[in-house]
Amino acid sequence: MFNYKQVIVVRTDLEMSPGKIAAQAAHGAVGAAEAARKKRRKWFYEWFSEGQKKVVVKVKNENELLELKKKADKLGLPNMLVVDAGLTELAPGTVTALGIGPAPNEELDQITGKLPLL
Repeated sequence: MFNYKQVIVVRTDLEMSPGKIAAQAAHGAVGAAEAARKKRRKWFYEWFSEGQKKVVVKVKNENELLELKKKADKLGLPNMLVVDAGLTELAPGTVTALGIGPAPNEELDQITGKLPLL
């Protein structure tokens, strides 16, 4: 049974290619995991030992993504907002994704549990 997970939230309004979506999700996953390793070591190592469960969900726009970041910050959940460098498909500074966790399932579900899978 998994007690911890990581959730990566991706915007669907940007018309990113599948490869770009994968890269942005990976940035969010690595960045949030590093934040957890620094600030929530127990969560990070428990999640890592369980097999690093990840769930990728979607939101419609930047406002929804930023609202989730505010909620994650308020709950003290490690997270990382992905801002694109603008080297390929998007303008520099475009907010594309948000990695949250690893964190206990119940805590993440409070803010991402009702989001649809990507």
